[in-house]
Amino acid sequence: MFYKTNGFKLCVAVLIGVIVFLLPRPEGTQFKISGDTGRILLQNVTQHFTVMPEGKIPTESYVLKANSPGSLEGRAKFLEQKAKTLNLDTVTVDYVNGLSPKAKRFLSILAVLVILFVIEPIPLEITAVCIGVFLVIMQITDVKTAWAPYMHPVVIFIMCCLIFAIALDKAGLTKRLGYFIIKKAGNSITRFTFIIAIGLGLASSFMHDAAACAIGIVTMLPLMRAVGIEPHTNTAKFMMLSLPFACSCGGMGTLVGGGRCMVSAAFLKEFTGIEITFFDWMLYCMPAAFITVPIAVCIVYVVFRPDPKFKLPDFDEDLGPMTSLEKKTVTVIACAFLLWLTKGLHGIDYSVTGMLGVTCLVLLKVLKWRDINDNLEWGTALFIFGGGISLGLAMGYSGAADYFAHLFFPLIQGKGWLVLFVGVGVFGALVTNAMANVAAAALILPIVIPMAQLEGVDPTVLSLCLGTATSFAMLLVIGCPPNAIAYSYRYFKSSDLTKVGLVATPVLLTVLVVVAALWWRILGLI
Repeated sequence: MFYKTNGFKLCVAVLIGVIVFLLPRPEGTQFKISGDTGRILLQNVTQHFTVMPEGKIPTESYVLKANSPGSLEGRAKFLEQKAKTLNLDTVTVDYVNGLSPKAKRFLSILAVLVILFVIEPIPLEITAVCIGVFLVIMQITDVKTAWAPYMHPVVIFIMCCLIFAIALDKAGLTKRLGYFIIKKAGNSITRFTFIIAIGLGLASSFMHDAAACAIGIVTMLPLMRAVGIEPHTNTAKFMMLSLPFACSCGGMGTLVGGGRCMVSAAFLKEFTGIEITFFDWMLYCMPAAFITVPIAVCIVYVVFRPDPKFKLPDFDEDLGPMTSLEKKTVTVIACAFLLWLTKGLHGIDYSVTGMLGVTCLVLLKVLKWRDINDNLEWGTALFIFGGGISLGLAMGYSGAADYFAHLFFPLIQGKGWLVLFVGVGVFGALVTNAMANVAAAALILPIVIPMAQLEGVDPTVLSLCLGTATSFAMLLVIGCPPNAIAYSYRYFKSSDLTKVGLVATPVLLTVLVVVAALWWRILGLI
């Protein structure tokens, strides 16, 4: 059928982007002025604008509200022209509650990309490359800013996780792990998947969720091939999607499970002086991780029920003691994990310590360059995740994320902690699919912490909420590292992940709210 062709799907994606581009642009009524140190612009526009709040002009910037919204003199363009007339080259005008032309162009790009990511008319790697192309062509940013995220430290970190998984597989350690789980699970594919997904999901609280997911996948793959599980079957989808979903949920358990947790805690301390320690975070959030990890796996099981005809083989082979190669591999990777866990002490980025570990694996002859070159999914690491970071950053600096935040959060203001919690959680979970969860937390917290303080809600509640809710990036492949890692093995389509995510996201958010309402009340937080 014609409508099933890739050409038709591409046309639909482009058409949706054009429609978004042609929609009316909300100008807004408030504009942030920066760089007007002498208040010269302010003095020349008082007839058309009012300072907000009256009489409390910040030192570095201030916000103007249009007296006649919608008029030519009540627009950002008027302010920009006035600044140019006054030769105020350092003055910038930013939209506060309106959508800038740049943000509007970004949203048209985003609409096209979301469709391409979900229905896959072209390879996702090419779609991800197009992110940088579109951002430059549509004048969202310059060339360097568009392409730099493709070698972002997080991208390097993902590469390290994948290389560690290659090393574990080559050394035979994943075989040991697989045999161990089979002894517990018997020959049941379902029990095996539940054990490994839940086990590594909970382990994600203490190691990065991306690393846990990579280890789990390279453990499962040989067994899947041994029993003839083909890509794109329900059994393959169940096994390959259970791991990233479980690891994403488990990552919320402690501060080291994912960068989103660290950022949430850091912003809370920055804005309020309240510090959440490692053990405080674990006390508040580990119960949620314990509950959501198995629920996430159950949801994948319900959506993609595995075929019971597949049985894992019986292994009577005695693997014997660990070999020298296995010991070297474990030592290097354990040291890398230790350095990741203690980043707060030494301050060395995950990407640096990760690549140090990769170097050691090569020097100790655990891996050769050919092993890395032949087995690493370069397209996933560099393009899909790098493109996702570039897209997320563009959502921030284009002003689109700020616009949606200012549009959404007034709807939940003044309605108590529960509505505020739910609103922040839903917004965070949705936004984190288009931008990195770290960036989502960094964007939202500065907005909602003052809201919490005004309403008498402990800002710790919203910090914890955002750190946990942004774990549910389950709608797009680019949503989080575990998604991208699992997708790189091509056992499911991106639309399969979206299908499960549409079920899992609301269910897990509901569970999170219930856990928070009960457990945090017991702890006296709310």
